[in-house]
Amino acid sequence: MIKTVAVLGAGTMGHGIAHAAMVAGYQTRLYDISQTQLDISVGQVMAILKKGVDLGKMSQGDCNVTFDRLTATTSVGEAVAKADVIIEAAPERVDLKIALISAVEATAPAEAVIASNTSALSITELAAVLRDPGRMGGMHFFNPVHKMKLVEVVRALETSDETVSVMMDVAAQMGKETVLIKESPGFITSRINAMIGNEAFYMLQEGVASARDIDKALKLGLNHPMGPFELGDLVGLDTRLSILQYLHRTLGEKFRPCPLLEQHVKGGRLGRKVGKGVYDY
Repeated sequence: MIKTVAVLGAGTMGHGIAHAAMVAGYQTRLYDISQTQLDISVGQVMAILKKGVDLGKMSQGDCNVTFDRLTATTSVGEAVAKADVIIEAAPERVDLKIALISAVEATAPAEAVIASNTSALSITELAAVLRDPGRMGGMHFFNPVHKMKLVEVVRALETSDETVSVMMDVAAQMGKETVLIKESPGFITSRINAMIGNEAFYMLQEGVASARDIDKALKLGLNHPMGPFELGDLVGLDTRLSILQYLHRTLGEKFRPCPLLEQHVKGGRLGRKVGKGVYDY
């Protein structure tokens, strides 16, 4: 029986996954190397819970009980001790994720299931540092986690059936719908979404239309909830570029990043998190 979920990384995705775990009834441990980032993320979790109270989705009492399930820590060992499921949500860099998973290997229970929230990277490569790579797979959540229903469950080369079953069950307990994917660069959504976002930048670079009109066309003409530039700014243009660079290396020229996207990242226009991306905030 799953009782405790550890979330490693307290960024945008990490605090969202932690919130989902808390609401699902799990004792939840949120780890980050930065105490400042942890404090920010705990505040963001509380803000989401408070919004639920304001909207009448939960009582203040339920809010308090849910919040009490959260423990924030700068110690990996404390986060993963006695954890049943560990969800890695570090930035999209292979070296960072491998270092974190190696630390988990040294301190987590041997039977704990480990899942990566990577949106594009090879889980097989990440799992190779484990003595038992069969206990690792992928759980790709979407931003904002408390609103987005989908989790892509990813089976890597050696992911066991039991690990897949646990990931499916945890996602369902969190109220999510799942799709099961055999590992492939970019899975389903990141692969298609990266191509749309990259093509939008090429169109902007060529002067085909303004960013606002490109976003408007996809929202009203293709029924997308957000335009590609709005979504890129929300996710982070540095994250979008990192995914494209990986897809370009693994899948070829059709994913070559647009120079205008690279220029935005070099210029520090990373999106909402810094107050400026394609748009100013």
